[in-house]
Amino acid sequence: MTTPTPLDRGPAGRPAARRKARPPWMLVVPALAGLAFLVLPLAGLLVRAPWPTLLVRLAEPQVLEALRLSLVTATVATAVCLVLGVPLAWLLARVSFPGRRLVRALVTVPLVLPPVVGGVALLLVLGRRGLAGQWLEATFGITLPFTTAGVIVAEAFVAMPFLVISVEGALRGADQRFEEAAATLGASRWTVFRRVTLPMVLPGVVAGAVLCWARALGEFGATITFAGNFPGTTRTMPLAVYLALETEPEAAIVLSLVLLAVSVIILASLRDRWVTTP
Repeated sequence: MTTPTPLDRGPAGRPAARRKARPPWMLVVPALAGLAFLVLPLAGLLVRAPWPTLLVRLAEPQVLEALRLSLVTATVATAVCLVLGVPLAWLLARVSFPGRRLVRALVTVPLVLPPVVGGVALLLVLGRRGLAGQWLEATFGITLPFTTAGVIVAEAFVAMPFLVISVEGALRGADQRFEEAAATLGASRWTVFRRVTLPMVLPGVVAGAVLCWARALGEFGATITFAGNFPGTTRTMPLAVYLALETEPEAAIVLSLVLLAVSVIILASLRDRWVTTP
């Protein structure tokens, strides 16, 4: 073991801490530019917000109507994603079958698919003349396009991959020995899933549901394409922002602040899960 030289020692004879190397400016400058690129638009919302009349504008009927519709449809869409997405994630994580990689790729397609394209695809399948839409209308009298139910379908379509990916990752990271032990004690696969697997991956399910809800709340392209923009029926907050930007910019800023606040809350609640700090 080598002892520190006098040049390495501090004032009281203690070894001096190594000086931290300065980060290269060729990395710092682009990093600061990227930070400014991401932060300045958000700061612009805060600067231009009509703070004196903020509460009054939030209490306007059209704002409350869009907010109520957004909260209801996003919550119902999240519930639909939980019912369908958790079993799908379990299937991808626990069952080996031919074409599993292809199925996983198809599940994640809505993540990269332009939302407007997703809305067009939904119209072609669930529209009145769609592949399944004709049957739904003729058999059950159900019409989804340009209805509140259509908003829920559009939001669930674009948001479900967030839930599936989160839950599948939690399932892959869970210790399967507990499930095997429960099975050896005579528990059925449903009992194992309900009493052992689901409690183990519950944090992943909650995180996925929160991300799914936030994505559904901010959905625009698929909603306006598949469900339209009708006040009180399909006009959610993102659609209200788009419409208000043309007629009443201050109202658009207020609605944007609400969505920004929701995003910040979601980020803060999930920071321990996917944001690492030194």
